[in-house]
Amino acid sequence: MHDRTPRRAVEPIFDLSRPRHCHVVGVGGPGMGAIAIFLAERGHIVTGSDMRDLPSLQSARDAGVTVWVGHDSAHVSEAEAVTYSTAVPLTNIEVVQASAQQTRVMHRAAMLASICANEWSVGIAGTHGKTTTSALLTTMLRGAERDVSFIIGADVLDTGSGAHAGCDQVLVVEADESDGTAEVLPLRALLITNIDMDHLDYFANLDEMEESFLQMAIRAEGPVVLCIDDPRCRRIASHPTLAGRVITYGTWNDADVHVASVVTTETGLDFAVASSKGMHQVSLPLRGAHNATNCAGAFAMALALGVDANIASRAVANFGGVDRRFVERGTFNRALLVDDYAHLPAEIDAVVLAAREHPRRKGRVIAVFQPNRFHRIAAMADAYADAFVNADIVAITDIYASGTSPIEGVTGKLVVDEVLKSKPDTNMIWAPTREELVEAVAQVVKPGDICISMGCGDIETFPDDLLSRGERPGNAT
Repeated sequence: MHDRTPRRAVEPIFDLSRPRHCHVVGVGGPGMGAIAIFLAERGHIVTGSDMRDLPSLQSARDAGVTVWVGHDSAHVSEAEAVTYSTAVPLTNIEVVQASAQQTRVMHRAAMLASICANEWSVGIAGTHGKTTTSALLTTMLRGAERDVSFIIGADVLDTGSGAHAGCDQVLVVEADESDGTAEVLPLRALLITNIDMDHLDYFANLDEMEESFLQMAIRAEGPVVLCIDDPRCRRIASHPTLAGRVITYGTWNDADVHVASVVTTETGLDFAVASSKGMHQVSLPLRGAHNATNCAGAFAMALALGVDANIASRAVANFGGVDRRFVERGTFNRALLVDDYAHLPAEIDAVVLAAREHPRRKGRVIAVFQPNRFHRIAAMADAYADAFVNADIVAITDIYASGTSPIEGVTGKLVVDEVLKSKPDTNMIWAPTREELVEAVAQVVKPGDICISMGCGDIETFPDDLLSRGERPGNAT
């Protein structure tokens, strides 16, 4: 139905052992902004540009990055390397100019690989949960008074940034498989949270994705931490080439780090983690039982990196979370509004269940979803059929392109149809435009409800759109 993205070629490492002048195209994106901040904090001269004056640009400016709004060939005149993401076309004026003047042009995968080659890098990979797990591991290491570096694809709310270049030898890096970036990173250690269907514009199928993760594990020089709740991770864990290097975690009793007794509390989660270091109680201010498992993975890697188990288990008690991961955004008509990045079926199911278990919920769960990328929905709309079973009302809007080209007949209505095919009595709202979506949800939300809006596009502004309407007469926040 669509052309597949070519496999990621391994580009030569760019020498970052001495100060260089690097230019970042699309510096307002979370992943690119994190790279720019890290490079600037490591002492490199960093410039960047973006089409829009996004709030995220301030973090880069604060780190010492020279930021321009708008693209111009003059921006790269003195750069030694120009890096761009998959979302930036090769026809971009700065990329074209860099090539013309024979400046090194690098995909973000190559720049991130060059950074990792200069650090003791720990990759956090997997289809779901890698951002939160990366932030939890960073928090545990910082709890042990280690000034670790990190590059994460979202702002860590405790630090206000997605990146930091620390004095400790360890770099925690979120290893994104979507465009082959994870495949080219030189890693010393690796954690894989799970392997689920996604990015079928890059991977032919789930087996090919599993093989990619296996090869990442084989290439990693040190410990490989795997969640054995996931059948494909369990299979990788038993691979003979990894003997002696695998550490497992999960809810299964045979996991090396076993998470159990998960209880939802007013403030988040209470649970136990059992390991060779004993049983430790953890209080985590996050919602959803899946985050107890993410925390256990971070705990397993922290122990492998020499952190004391008591310190690791206590360090997350005041964890501030990660931007767009079950963030409470206010109230409308005395209903709680929650924003989340969830965009795949398993993620949606997990966060909707977390909303249902929220102690503030006295009414219904209203799930608002913006599908993302035309090729994703074309390939796997049917996978969303049972993603909303724990919601009382489901509102779906049209697809956010994320730089992908429209495909004839592929709209958000495909997801609507699959949900209704599986569960015909679903209380469904199909609202293609943002205006229709806001109006429809405003009409149904009631006091005591939790309205959780989900997706990795511009749906993050949905709570603001709803709040801007003000309270309906007779109700107060």
